[in-house]
Amino acid sequence: MTTASVLKFLRRAILLPAIIALSACSTQAAPDAASTSAAQSPSVHPESGLEVIDLSVTTSAGPRNFRVEVAATPQEQQRGLMFRTELGPDEGMIFPLAQVRMASFWMRNTVIPLDIIFIGPDNRIINIAANTVPYSESPVPSDAPAKAVLELNGGRAAELGIAPGDLVTW
Repeated sequence: MTTASVLKFLRRAILLPAIIALSACSTQAAPDAASTSAAQSPSVHPESGLEVIDLSVTTSAGPRNFRVEVAATPQEQQRGLMFRTELGPDEGMIFPLAQVRMASFWMRNTVIPLDIIFIGPDNRIINIAANTVPYSESPVPSDAPAKAVLELNGGRAAELGIAPGDLVTW
């Protein structure tokens, strides 16, 4: 046997079975539709850079689910949804307050009408300021001390049957 034929034999005898064995062994399962969509849902909003979380409002007709941006810092809360020209039907913004207090919002530099939903310390909706007027600097207050405020597209709360007393979880 020549050296070339020995090398050819060794390549076939050793490398080919090793390549086949390695390609057949995978520690990862094929992704299913649920894990693929979960991996694709953003945890940071592309425009605001804020964290995006799941939020649910339990109404008399059942749960209404949203993906909301979290305005956590005073600076993020001051900006809110100012200058935004659109908000998806199941999107919104949650403003967790540092302490339970009477809350008041306005629509300065806010282009789209919003439903401003005030949430009490028991996570139940206190009151809803529906279809607030874009650009208005008139105060929109809570009817009682709030621990958070949720903003949705104007008219969306009524459309989904969201009302005072409904439970909000996030």
